Amino acid sequence: MLGDYRISGRRASEIATSVERAVGAGDLQPGQLLPPMRELAVELGVNPNTVAAAYRTLRERGVIETAGRRGSRVRPRPATTVRDAVRIEAPEGVRNVGKGNPDAALLPSLGPALAAAARHDDARHVMYGEPPVDEDFARLARAALDADGVPAGPVGVASGALDVIERVLAAHLRPGDAVAVEDPGWGSVFDLVPALGLRVVPVGVDDDGPLPGDVERALRDDGARALVVTDRAQNPTGAAVGAERAVRLREVLGRHRDVLLVEDDHGHGFVDVPLHPLGGVTDRWAFVRSVAKAYGPDVRVATFTGDEVTVDRVLGRQRLGPGWVSRLLQRAVVHLWETGAVDREAVARSYGQRRDALIGALGERGVEAHGRSGMNVWVPVADETGVVARMLQAGWAVAPGARFRLASPPGVRLTVSELTGADIEALAAAVAAATGPVPVRSYR
Repeated sequence: MLGDYRISGRRASEIATSVERAVGAGDLQPGQLLPPMRELAVELGVNPNTVAAAYRTLRERGVIETAGRRGSRVRPRPATTVRDAVRIEAPEGVRNVGKGNPDAALLPSLGPALAAAARHDDARHVMYGEPPVDEDFARLARAALDADGVPAGPVGVASGALDVIERVLAAHLRPGDAVAVEDPGWGSVFDLVPALGLRVVPVGVDDDGPLPGDVERALRDDGARALVVTDRAQNPTGAAVGAERAVRLREVLGRHRDVLLVEDDHGHGFVDVPLHPLGGVTDRWAFVRSVAKAYGPDVRVATFTGDEVTVDRVLGRQRLGPGWVSRLLQRAVVHLWETGAVDREAVARSYGQRRDALIGALGERGVEAHGRSGMNVWVPVADETGVVARMLQAGWAVAPGARFRLASPPGVRLTVSELTGADIEALAAAVAAATGPVPVRSYR
């Protein structure tokens, strides 16, 4: 079962370390089946509960996964290997369109907002034991959510969208539970889920978001206990959940009311398509908005809402860790909102024009490309590695699709935020030359 490798140890921590060390060294390969707990206990001369504790630790660390009677095995992609490591470093003279950052020229100056927050704090310092959410922040955030049709619910604040997603999943799921995620999708979520000891179930997407049939199969056949959906500006494809797709997804979710729904609307503030939220159909749900893309990645603030039980659990656990997100940062965001520091329509229009121009230029050259919203364009390719290498030779660094894929076909991601009008034709020509006349499958 394990080849030449023998698991060792007398205590649970020693057994877990033995397995984890073997996985890191390549002695235990992804997908390799581990011995049944009772069998390993006999071999090591320990109590079966000791082995069970070791396997539980390994699941929580994302090293192994357990599938009932099918046993425990090394995860196909251990959580210790983060997908952000799958990137291309741009040598000197090479344009990097794979970083995924917003256009710095469209971000507001934070000086006035931080100064206003400091003056507010000078007048009245925030002390221990006070509410974690600033009153004005909650009021403005809730008003924006109401305007977009997001169901009523209390407002919380966390340090970014991924922070919220992690806390929400941890509040409801146990190690071994399955989570349905978009594929192609956000690589950080692909890393996060197994790191929590959870199992990833890929769900296909098209330009309108998750495919209802795939979602149904994930929830019904694969037993997914949670579904993570990006409402707009999906990374990497630019997908956005449309009105008709939202209706169909709500129908699916209505048949699985016990599923935890997590919606990520990180595109709020820089997208040019309307929101069609899904929340409220299931008993447990959460909706998160980060300010990173519209106001700056270092403004580590995300607002979230959801059903009362979910929000209460997240805020309760948050109190035991960081306590709260700095009220200074919350007040700075309030100032940005109240003063209209970002012209959202102008920002969305700027990204949309560049994105549409690139997709159009690629289409004129016979290259399929996707990007309904946001700042990214997804190009399906037949030979991902070859395309990345040829683009580098042509003076462009793109994001390898491997960072964003589980079971979906190859592709590359292009970020338009740093492109000018003069760049579009040159980039499109380089992509067309790198991809060649090879037919590819778009998503699945």
